[in-house]
Amino acid sequence: MTIHEDAVERYFAAWNAATPEDLAKAVASAFTEDGTYTDPLGEARGHEGIAAAVTGAQQQFPGFTFQLTGTPDAHHNLVRFTWDLVSTADGSAPAAGFDVITLAEDGRIAHVAGFLDRLPGA
Repeated sequence: MTIHEDAVERYFAAWNAATPEDLAKAVASAFTEDGTYTDPLGEARGHEGIAAAVTGAQQQFPGFTFQLTGTPDAHHNLVRFTWDLVSTADGSAPAAGFDVITLAEDGRIAHVAGFLDRLPGA
């Protein structure tokens, strides 16, 4: 597994963490202490801020998981990839997007720029 693939895997582990404890561990594993996340709906900084953003998404979409679609594209310290938000009950995917992550020297995520391609009701 490349450093890029590993970072993407840890990123999805954070977004799909089942408990607050798992989320805290997954965010710390995936992101640098001062890591940032930005998408059209908001911004988050640091482990606590990113965990709060993930918790908010999980509360808005209970019973859904983020799933990688396609193959990540990477060069240097950048990775871009697409994802769907998928219902565990019926497989529907009301939201989709793509993210670009910047990796720190230790392989953790320093920054995420998220883009939303599909949202419910949009």
